[in-house]
Amino acid sequence: MKAFKVLLVLAMLLTLTISTLSAIPGLEESFFEEENNDPNDETKSQLEKSTSLRGTSRFLASRAAVMTCDKQPRVCRVSGSGGPDCCKKKCVNTNTDRVNCGKCGNKCKYAEICCKGKCVNPRSDRKNCGGCNNRCKKGSSCAYGMCSYA
Repeated sequence: MKAFKVLLVLAMLLTLTISTLSAIPGLEESFFEEENNDPNDETKSQLEKSTSLRGTSRFLASRAAVMTCDKQPRVCRVSGSGGPDCCKKKCVNTNTDRVNCGKCGNKCKYAEICCKGKCVNPRSDRKNCGGCNNRCKKGSSCAYGMCSYA
């Protein structure tokens, strides 16, 4: 029974040590590129406030306010965002997003993909055969996502 208590104490110490070591801040690359050097840009200064829990005990961590593009549309233009357009508080690229193809809320059908803001079927579309911008040669057809199949 005493060996069980010793193992339990050792497991608790090991868990505490791991959680403490994982909370030590390390060298991280910046999420944002240095493209915008405007010192008066409020968007960049707000975005640089990290929402990471690194360096903070997860038990004491508090949630920081998250910026959404409906209030700050410039968030979508930051390097690493989901895209330059804002749809339902999310940054998306309406040229390639299947749920917001061409405009917010325009969903492509199950077998379709979004190419240049239009829903297309890559299994049969000659201009987007197998994927966006993959044109079949003149006179050939697109079948099963391949030009001149058979």
